[in-house]
Amino acid sequence: MSIPFLKGHGTENDFVIVPDPDNALDLTPAAVAVLCDRRAGIGADGVLHVVRSAAHPEAKGMAADAEWFMDYRNGDGSIAEMCGNGVRVFARYLQHAGHVTEGELVVATRGGVKTVHIAGDGDVTVGMGRARLPEGDVTVSVGDRTWPARNVNMGNPHAVAFVADLADAGDLHTPPPFSPPSAYPEGVNVEFVVDRGPRHVAMRVHERGSGETRSCGTGACAVAVAAARRDGADPAVTGTPATYTVDVPGGRLVITERPGGEVEMTGPAVIVATGEIDAEWLENAAR
Repeated sequence: MSIPFLKGHGTENDFVIVPDPDNALDLTPAAVAVLCDRRAGIGADGVLHVVRSAAHPEAKGMAADAEWFMDYRNGDGSIAEMCGNGVRVFARYLQHAGHVTEGELVVATRGGVKTVHIAGDGDVTVGMGRARLPEGDVTVSVGDRTWPARNVNMGNPHAVAFVADLADAGDLHTPPPFSPPSAYPEGVNVEFVVDRGPRHVAMRVHERGSGETRSCGTGACAVAVAAARRDGADPAVTGTPATYTVDVPGGRLVITERPGGEVEMTGPAVIVATGEIDAEWLENAAR
């Protein structure tokens, strides 16, 4: 037996896409980790498990609003609330498979229902919801250096630190320590950010459960929100949308925060391959 899959990426944040409309597959954490292994598996930052909302117990309550549920898994097999680049690639897959066309659609995620626009030029825009900025001081560290960080929640937790040089982030193979531990009881995505120009920043990120990735959509949104607050450009105060260009190692994203609080992310999403997973291999490898 074989399991169909696709491979896609958004600004080089790459995913194994597993279509499973009826939620018939048992994608265990071990199976996900094997699929994402870049030497022993297909290789990816995470898995996009494509399921109809009505068929998944975590998404049944959203089925009336969104036909499709993005059951997203990190590269280590753990479950994640949201993945911004993943939503764009998820939408591109739905278009590729003929489930949707250009224009508006909605996708259910563990972070809520997201509105997506597929443009004719290849870009995909996702309504990422409102950012929450929990109160309290947070710091992140690399070696013997420590920086203050902005706590931003985009449906998943982020710590955004502005640094002088992206090399300050170190190798990002292991999670950068943070303080206080109570700020992120389930771990955190950590972004290190430098300025490139007016409303233009660049970032590196350690994604919780995946290590350093070439891009992080929710992270780019968190960075833009943190930069707007730092720059005195909070749209809720100015009444004007704040748009930031965010360079990531894998490309470029454009983030806009509206006066009402909605954060929108625009960037590319590409399907690069289709294939089949040997089901027997997966079962044996995931033991």
